[in-house]
Amino acid sequence: MTTTSAITNIGSLVTNDPALGDGTPLGLIHNAAVVIEDDKIAWVGPAGKAPAADETYDAEGRAAIPGFVDSHSHLVFAGDRTAEFNARMSGHSYSAGGIRTTVAATRAASDAELEANLLRHLHEARRQGTTTFETKSGYGLTVQDEARALRIASAHTEEVTYLGAHIVSPDYADDPAGYVDLVTGEMLTACAPYARWVDVFCEKGAFDGEQARAILTAGAAAGLIPRVHANQLSHGPGVQLAVELEAASADHCTHLTDADVDALAQAAGTTVATLLPGAEFSTRAQWPDARRLLDAGVTVALSTDCNPGSSYTSSMPFCIALAVRDMGMTPDEALWSATAGGARALRRADIGTLTPGARADLALLDAPSHVHLAYRPGVPLVSAVWQKGRKTA
Repeated sequence: MTTTSAITNIGSLVTNDPALGDGTPLGLIHNAAVVIEDDKIAWVGPAGKAPAADETYDAEGRAAIPGFVDSHSHLVFAGDRTAEFNARMSGHSYSAGGIRTTVAATRAASDAELEANLLRHLHEARRQGTTTFETKSGYGLTVQDEARALRIASAHTEEVTYLGAHIVSPDYADDPAGYVDLVTGEMLTACAPYARWVDVFCEKGAFDGEQARAILTAGAAAGLIPRVHANQLSHGPGVQLAVELEAASADHCTHLTDADVDALAQAAGTTVATLLPGAEFSTRAQWPDARRLLDAGVTVALSTDCNPGSSYTSSMPFCIALAVRDMGMTPDEALWSATAGGARALRRADIGTLTPGARADLALLDAPSHVHLAYRPGVPLVSAVWQKGRKTA
């Protein structure tokens, strides 16, 4: 049986459709309403013109935004890296651990422990307005552990990424070529049924350009769509490779040449530059220059990169505040990138907008405008969340 619900008395509604609102990219409608039918948006517009619905929710003048689309996270893991973060923030070098610490803990954890940790982070993110998330493997680095990570993740999201090529497995420290063979062979065969995407950390100390190309092309041959950890720590081939292979996203994009920016601009309809300011915050690294990318015409997404080592935050509002404060984005651009931009990075047209036919994913803010996400950093502004048409928080 079809049921309808109306959210009325919305002070400011972000639709991300210029044609529905004020003509800006956010498509703002003031004094608005949204009507939901089952799990889809059925109608948006001025509150006074809203059609009747079975149920009504009074937003009491709050702002409404599309649910955040977090298109880059690493949530299937076990263990804790507090000591590493504490050492880094105290100005000391930290030689032990890193990703290998998490790999050891993840391998030792049971399926139930990994799933419980995943769900804890998902619930944490949903309370902050995230309604779609992508997550990766990459902390098992064996055939069995990578496949189980993806199997666990695929029970909770459609956006699952095979990242066997996170680092060279400690088991293959003296044989990186052998590990690439494993990642493109037996491991890929075991993991592909659970994944939509294939990713690689293309960086000094991880995988070089030719290794990354082999991994991504093998994944594509197995039916997975490429995305790339690109140019995070230094200049390198990652961005150019992402564009060449028509990857859905090049993620991090911190160290870019003019040629990299030009390539991303020319591929704006295919490859999204996904910026992850939580990583720079947590490592005191150079900020990505979002202004440079936007001014060149690059499509930009914002995501959390939630992981236990370099960006342990599930908060999209926090990343929006960082992007506005330190990366040259306006509040409007940051919100678009955290919603519609993330949807573009996942090649999804049914999320990231509040338009008729889209999935009914939205958040109410305890504020009159979306600008408060950057204006009031650290304040828990999300007061209610609808996911697939159901109020979940």
